[in-house]
Amino acid sequence: MLEPTAVLLAHANGTPASTAFTGGSLGANDPFDRQIAYLGTQDIAAGIVQASGQFSVDAYPYSETIVVHAGQVILQSEEHSLQLDPGDSAVIARGTSIRIEAQPGSLWAFCADTQPVEAGIVGVTALPRHTLLAPSTPPSEEFLLSPTPQCRSNNLFVEETTNLRIGVWDSTPYNRRARPHTMHELMHLIEGSIILQLGDGSALAVNTGDTVFVPKGAPCAWKSSVYVRKFYVCK
Repeated sequence: MLEPTAVLLAHANGTPASTAFTGGSLGANDPFDRQIAYLGTQDIAAGIVQASGQFSVDAYPYSETIVVHAGQVILQSEEHSLQLDPGDSAVIARGTSIRIEAQPGSLWAFCADTQPVEAGIVGVTALPRHTLLAPSTPPSEEFLLSPTPQCRSNNLFVEETTNLRIGVWDSTPYNRRARPHTMHELMHLIEGSIILQLGDGSALAVNTGDTVFVPKGAPCAWKSSVYVRKFYVCK
């Protein structure tokens, strides 16, 4: 069995990543033909969608975060209408009645929780880049190779039944040695850049506007020399 590893989903400008994707859908009620980079344990999936046109779903089957990289995507629920341009992100809660309109050439990264659980609070949630943040726990000193950074976060979407946490996080620069990643995590860099040292010894550069997915258990070290702010999806 191959060791899990971090995978780059999309560059800032929407140009294809060198990641090996597999075409397909996530299930019978999935409205999209996707390019899937990860589909594994705990019913989590990540990859990209390239689409245009309108898609309507009476009860969206997953709780899914999308980050637009090219084009424009409009999410229309019963209560809200969100226009997402490149760099914008939002969450579609499972069970939401939604219409999705993708302009020609649209591309977005996604992270979807596909567990077969009952819907909670339905709707769409915007992820504002500059939401207020509160101090959060820094990396363990056991793994740090630099002074302890100052970290902040804000969970903007929480699904208790699946332990899904989605929001914004920031940090001052720090270096951390390799350890198995403690959760599944999608990261989209709003600001800054990082280097992830992978289990095979290679280095994965993630720059402002890039989206990366790190599976639970994937060995990786973290190096940042500048302030970093990101959207996150954690489980």
